[in-house]
Amino acid sequence: MIELDDGAQTVSVPVIDASVHIFFGSNRDLRQNFLREPFSSRGFPDYEMDWYGAPGGEYAKGTTGPDGQYPGSDVATVAEHLFTDRGVDVAVLHPMTRGIMPDRHLGTAIAAAHNEMLVTRWLDDDRYGDRFRGTIRVNPDDISGALREIAKYRDHPRVVQIGIPLQSRELYGKPQYWPLWEAAIEAGLPVAAHIEVGEGIASPPTPNGHTQTYEQYLSFMSLNFVYHLMNMIAEGVFERFDALKFVWADGAADLVTPFIWRMDCFGRPHLEQTPWAPRIPSDYLPGHVYFVQGGLDGPGDVDFAGEWFGFTGKDQMVMYGSSYPHWHLNDLTVPAAFTAEQRDRLCWRNAAELYGIDVAAGSVAR
Repeated sequence: MIELDDGAQTVSVPVIDASVHIFFGSNRDLRQNFLREPFSSRGFPDYEMDWYGAPGGEYAKGTTGPDGQYPGSDVATVAEHLFTDRGVDVAVLHPMTRGIMPDRHLGTAIAAAHNEMLVTRWLDDDRYGDRFRGTIRVNPDDISGALREIAKYRDHPRVVQIGIPLQSRELYGKPQYWPLWEAAIEAGLPVAAHIEVGEGIASPPTPNGHTQTYEQYLSFMSLNFVYHLMNMIAEGVFERFDALKFVWADGAADLVTPFIWRMDCFGRPHLEQTPWAPRIPSDYLPGHVYFVQGGLDGPGDVDFAGEWFGFTGKDQMVMYGSSYPHWHLNDLTVPAAFTAEQRDRLCWRNAAELYGIDVAAGSVAR
């Protein structure tokens, strides 16, 4: 819970942090304790982004473990920062892997190692496990391997999401991914696309190639959701899979309004070209599309913030996420112009409904 000024009074508001990134303590930890041969001796990128390191350091100060472990890898340290210092009730964990590998078998093995780490160290932790929820990582380049991971963890009571990299070799509306979306629906789990760390063999971050600086990379990269979402709507993914829920976990919800308005404007006269997606594009947003609000998103605490948050139904789509332990660690701030309903939806309600988390009743059980 956090205390917020409601204008006339101070209110206690639950908090669900929908974007907490967790890591192995070190490369040795991954290779020796979770990744098995013939993969543990293979080469793949470190966690650091090969081309675009943040000038002041990738992670917030104080997020390393007590023995110098990688930031976001020590359960007790993360729990203290989130639950004690920041007033978070429940944290949705997203293990950060290495992007798309040239060898799909290696990519699946790395995802599987992260899932084992997530479950055994975090979700099943005796002290803090009941306040964590988890995102299992799957490799979209290996559908059969991804389906095995979903089948393995779908019934774990604290697994609430399937994670894929925002950087992919194909747009996610393409038919080769449809068995993955079908499996997610059968498991009752939303799918979250997040910028991956480690360059892997991902496509350049912009349609025109690589940016020059980290600042340009950070400004643009999350906007790749636009291309995926446009393709998913045009390919009829949400028409075919009405129960599919998709989370764009790197923000940029502030861009969905002009984007979808433009897509409606150009798409409405040409619906006859996509008979498998007969509705106007904006009709496919409610109940299907969600965003994690980043620290760099939105107009800020201005008079029109509440009105902007309501455009295109964003107040039904957006969830708070801190991006812990990254440098742009997002402190939860609620614009004064938000209504009480908008405040609650940002802080906890949208995430609680999507992930099945009961925090309003004082319980963190799924």
